[in-house]
Amino acid sequence: MAALSDAPLAIFLDVDGTLLDLAERPDEVVTPAGIVATLARTERKLGGALALVSGRSIGDLDRLFEPLHLRASGIHGAEIRFEPDGPVTPTPAAMELPQSLCAALAREVATFPGAFVENKRFSWVVHYRLAPAAELPLRKIVARFIGSSPIALEVLDARCAIELKPPGYDKGHAIAAFLSLPAFHGRTPIFVGDDMTDESGFALVAARGGLAYSVGRPRPGAVGLFAEPPAVRDWLAEFAHRGNGA
Repeated sequence: MAALSDAPLAIFLDVDGTLLDLAERPDEVVTPAGIVATLARTERKLGGALALVSGRSIGDLDRLFEPLHLRASGIHGAEIRFEPDGPVTPTPAAMELPQSLCAALAREVATFPGAFVENKRFSWVVHYRLAPAAELPLRKIVARFIGSSPIALEVLDARCAIELKPPGYDKGHAIAAFLSLPAFHGRTPIFVGDDMTDESGFALVAARGGLAYSVGRPRPGAVGLFAEPPAVRDWLAEFAHRGNGA
């Protein structure tokens, strides 16, 4: 990966699998030393044109990077915070999903040891990192569940996870919303992500004249590749500390 230029940029970052290394369970992810300071310096250097665009809730992001609060989109665009010290607001298309349906899905998934359902209010995630052999039967459960659900749901494939959410919003929509803010005007957008849930963001930044980069493997719409999250952190730190960013 080439170093970032000092031209006017807007940087958008996925978190799990991109900035942070994946863990067996979402609550076991570790925030490496130095990344909070790097993000803070990057935001200052960009004049605020930095946002986290994550599948996690914004509350989770704040806990991972405390005391730093950034502009952020959570749960694949279901919620957004336009100013670092501003409120978290749901996207108009987002809806809080029924607890009873989540419980029904969790009961079926629990028959496979190691697999579990994460309830993120606006989406549900079937995790099978600890039960890789169960992927095919879990996908069949998800397909059957969607077919019988009283509400419209779509599937997002992540790494060792299957996410169910209502249609109508995604990371591309979230990035477009940020680009409408004064802090992002006239800047070339850069987005870094690691899985299929990020591809809507890749497409959006490409359409706006920007660049997308994937982590771990090539992905549609990405023009470059990072081998793993530590390479992303090093790349960002080099930019944050270079020249007038030091």
